[in-house]
Amino acid sequence: MGSGRGRLVARTFGELLGREAAQALRARRPAEGRQDAGDRRAREVRRALEGLGPFYIKIGQMLATRPDFVPQAMIEEFEKLQDHVSPAPFAAFETVLAEELGPHWRRTFRDIDTTRPLGAASLAQVYRGVLLDGRPVAIKVQRPGVREVMAEDMRLLRRVSRIAARRAPRFNEVVDVEAMLGVVFDAMRPELDFVLEARNMERAREITEEFKHVTVPEVVTATPRVLVQSLAPGCSIREADRDAFTAQERADIGRDLLAFMYRGYFVDRVFHADPHPGNVFIHPGEKATVIDWGMVGRIDRPMSNSILLLLLNLAMNDGAGMARAWIDMGSCTAWAQASAFADDMAALVPQVATASLEELNFGVTLTAVLRHSTRRGIRTSPMVSILGKSFANIEGSIRHLCPELSLVDVFSEELSGIVVDLVRESLSAEQVMRTALEVMAGGASVSQQLRGVTRDLSNRDLAMKVAVNDRLPAGGGRFRVGPKQLALMLGAMEVWRRRGTHS
Repeated sequence: MGSGRGRLVARTFGELLGREAAQALRARRPAEGRQDAGDRRAREVRRALEGLGPFYIKIGQMLATRPDFVPQAMIEEFEKLQDHVSPAPFAAFETVLAEELGPHWRRTFRDIDTTRPLGAASLAQVYRGVLLDGRPVAIKVQRPGVREVMAEDMRLLRRVSRIAARRAPRFNEVVDVEAMLGVVFDAMRPELDFVLEARNMERAREITEEFKHVTVPEVVTATPRVLVQSLAPGCSIREADRDAFTAQERADIGRDLLAFMYRGYFVDRVFHADPHPGNVFIHPGEKATVIDWGMVGRIDRPMSNSILLLLLNLAMNDGAGMARAWIDMGSCTAWAQASAFADDMAALVPQVATASLEELNFGVTLTAVLRHSTRRGIRTSPMVSILGKSFANIEGSIRHLCPELSLVDVFSEELSGIVVDLVRESLSAEQVMRTALEVMAGGASVSQQLRGVTRDLSNRDLAMKVAVNDRLPAGGGRFRVGPKQLALMLGAMEVWRRRGTHS
């Protein structure tokens, strides 16, 4: 299996290179225009990725968010990548159903439509069924042998990324391809085990109880290769008739979808990594249903806070603050030009700070930021690719229904609730204990740091260095809080105090 898969991948890309070389040698034919040649090459690469299956499709989708090292023609083609394939006969999936649900699996359902699947992808097929109690369900069945293929693809790409890092060390300083692949591998893990996907759905479903216009399918049965869930009403947001909804209903659904995603990014730190229009179902009078929880992103607190500050500075039309937040998400190389990057953001941010979804394309904005940061030697966090994909996808989904909605305005509306949740978290017993331990570990250095606070504030930038056992943490251990961040924390404390007073 392994060597055969490796040969297939090598042959596919070898054929691409062969066609490219043959094209270059056709000297007698009229020269192909540079634009046409770039478009042709991009189409061929995209088709090759589609032919290789789910993992390479996801990699292509990730690369579509990295214009700092992928040509524009490739980005346009990679954005078309869809994990849709021709349906396989139901007989290919019957063995999986019998192995996962038992030889009498058909007795679980009153009816199942085996002639026409609801969806067909390279990882699984989905069928419409009816339970014995009459409830309609979607039955997701994993394709036989797909796990082994995916595992081999992961091993192969790790080897390729290490070779690329050695061949292009300066590029690797700015873009850590192996780390970026690791983020994708982690996000895709539940797609190979539907029990993990079911856990993601159950957790997300609990969270949506706080939202009036968003929900997640209910899990009925889950095994590693079969997932039975409630059927989402309506159709994908891409196919829906916008005129069938009132303006208020469209706005309410759009706001709740954005608010739900913001909560994932900033509070729960677990988010749907692939909320493209095909994964959001809507119907007049019903909640929007977010389906397909096989690809989920997870971020830690520092990264989440950096993203929060990034959007806050965008909402405040603060380019320099946005530059600081972006750098905090990654790091500076030895040849970085941080001040020049701040100037770039100061010019960019005013153009997007007040735009609606009709006027603003987050993917385009991310494109500009990535190009500037890479050119200025700012090393981007590997999480940016999957976060950018998630952000751009939910933005694109909502644009189909409510293009007049402002991403930044909804963020501003949700900010106070997000901050209250973060303050509540910071005042938890576990966090208080951790802070106390960090202070004790700091020992004598604490008083020296406090004496420097006043001096640092006079420079409009508070920088605290926490020493542990007389050594700085790896990477410098520098935690930066600018004046607006300090104002945010103080404002959060005031919000929390007022809530406590009125409760």
